[in-house]
Order: sequence, then structure tokens, then C-alpha cells
Amino acid sequence: MKPELIVILGVFLFFGVLEQCRTGLFHKKGQTRDDALLEIISSLALVLLTQPMVLLGGGLVASLVAPGAQGALAGLPFIAGFALFLVFDDMTQYWWHRASHNFEWLYRLHRPHHNGGYMSIRIVYRNNLFYYALMPGLWLSGALIYLGLGWVYAVYVVLKMAVIFGAHSDVRWDRPLYENKWTAPVMWLVERIVSTPATHHAHHGKHKADGVTNYKGNFGNLLFFWDVLFGTALITRRYPQEFGVENLPETTLAEQLVWPLVSAPKQVRATAETPA
Repeated sequence: MKPELIVILGVFLFFGVLEQCRTGLFHKKGQTRDDALLEIISSLALVLLTQPMVLLGGGLVASLVAPGAQGALAGLPFIAGFALFLVFDDMTQYWWHRASHNFEWLYRLHRPHHNGGYMSIRIVYRNNLFYYALMPGLWLSGALIYLGLGWVYAVYVVLKMAVIFGAHSDVRWDRPLYENKWTAPVMWLVERIVSTPATHHAHHGKHKADGVTNYKGNFGNLLFFWDVLFGTALITRRYPQEFGVENLPETTLAEQLVWPLVSAPKQVRATAETPA
């Protein structure tokens, strides 16, 4: 196993153990059997199949477009290479994520990520199986690796996943830092640069009227700065009371995993759309 994957697994286990000790990793309020199956299947599919194939695919496309360019950026300074990943992976993921909340067909691929009524590192990879396969940032990362920046990607992806794991965890590590008079000023800067539980939990809130939820914003993954830059940031240092999707019909496990190949039965949607 590659060193960066070992580190990512270690960070994931760290947050997993932390959740288990503090909030109960396997016993989230309102969870269902379908939630567990969705998280297991989508996470394994991404890690074992989709991400490796897309990264290889991005490199293959790059080799066809520029067959003589393999390793051309290998001598680039680390900071410059890292900046390329921030733009071509993280910023494009911001726009992909933003588009997923504004176009119905894309939201159908992304809705599983929001369908659970809780926050947890369990939901980090919880998406439709086609969501990551179509993500531009992964294809562009594969191209940058082909161009010789694989060693930079190894560092970049560890940092990115550490931030994302921490932002999704329901162990709100940022809360005491906001409340401490010495760290609060530092957190003013931190929360505007990278995703934190407060800013990302707001994106997963269920009720937009609560003054905290911002599911039409706070799209950043590694960098929350993209939200600040492009006008979609909401910073309250508070956390939603409820998580999930608002004003949408029920769905099924199969639809969440493999739509558009499978849609929810009409009777499910009809029942869900019937006023109480």
C-alpha cells in the first residue's frame, strides 16, 4: 500500500476512534439499515474502484493529448505543484459541488451525501456511484500526476482528506477553539481558509430558516476560501440542530446508489409527496 494511503487510513481511524469514544460512530441518531449499506458500498466502490480508475483515466487522456509531456512538470517547485492541485482539483471540486446543488440531475447523484440525518466521517464518501466518476477534479489530478506531480499529489491528498474528515466528523473540535480567547482570533483566519465542522455542518443542515444552515453555500472541501472568494460563505460558529434534506420526496437505497439506472418506485414518491 502506498505511504499516503496508509496515512489517510490512519487519519480516518483516528477520527473514527474519536467519534466512537465521544459520540458513538456506529449509533447515530435516526440512522437506518440503508444508511449503513449506502455508506459501506459507496465508500468501498470509490476507494477500490472509482478513484484509482479515474486517476488512471485522467493520465491516459493526458497521454493521448500530449504524448511527449509525461513528467514535464517533475522539476516544478513543491509550492507551485501544490497550487496547481488547489486550482485544478480543489477549486474545480468546489464548482462541481456547487453545480450539484443547482442542477437537478447532478443533485440526484449528490443527494445521498445529504440524505442521512447526522454528521460523521461515515458520510465522507457517501454519494451515488457515478458522482465521483464524473468529477472533473479527479480527472485533472490524473493528468497532473502524468505530468510528473505524483509526489506532490501524495502530500496534497493527505492534507485534503485530513481536513475533510475533520469537517464531517460530529466531534466538533473547532468549538473550544472558538471559545478560547487566545485561539479565537486565529480561528477567524482558519475558518476562512479551510473547512471546519461549523462551516461544513452548516452545509448539511436541514432547515434553511434556522439561520445556520447554508445548503446553497459552504461548498468548500479542503479550502473554504473558495466560498469566501465566490460569495457562498456563511460563517456563524454555530451548528444546525437537524441534518438531512428539506422538502424532498423519499428515495430508496438503489436509487441513491445507481440512479439513473434505477429510480424510486412511483408509490414511494407518491406517499412521500402526500401532505400529512
